[in-house]
Amino acid sequence: MAKLSLDDRLNQIEDKISEKSFRENKGLGNEVGYYIFDYDPREELYVRNHIAYLKDRINNGNKDFRIVEFDLFHLMVEILKEEGYLEAFFDLEKENGFFEMADSLVETLGLDETNELNLIISRILQEDLTDSVVFLTGVGKCHPIIASHNILNNLHQVLDSVPVVLFYPGEYSGQDLKLFGTMDSHNYYRAFRLV
Repeated sequence: MAKLSLDDRLNQIEDKISEKSFRENKGLGNEVGYYIFDYDPREELYVRNHIAYLKDRINNGNKDFRIVEFDLFHLMVEILKEEGYLEAFFDLEKENGFFEMADSLVETLGLDETNELNLIISRILQEDLTDSVVFLTGVGKCHPIIASHNILNNLHQVLDSVPVVLFYPGEYSGQDLKLFGTMDSHNYYRAFRLV
């Protein structure tokens, strides 16, 4: 079977997420619907544009559901601004370097914690997700601070009412996530390929 082009795969997303059985998590052995759409990181802007197109088309169309997108990078920055920490982290990076700042940021956001202590997860759960499909984006922009497999594992424990699609700039083998196609994460995550 020939490998589908990125355009072919992107063009299948709307039909896939529009299926009632997809949104009800049917046909998955009653497992929670968590999906990964992996793509060549060089196509990041192209994929972002398609996501914006899909959101506009579905959210402003006559569908009986909507797409709720969470850009993990923007969410992180938004939380830091609201908590009054953003400038402090800029200063910390200048003084001590990126990696020390990143470690402190992981701790501040509770990214190693589960559920309500994890400020990213907590923020996602504050949104009304009724009749929606969740898109998680911005994975590459927030690397190495936010690990997508951690977000998925923690979210999986508390959000099972709607399907979640992670847009992943790298490779997903069906078991392993390989960010940017080169960084072997050694982190097993079980999700379904979207297309």
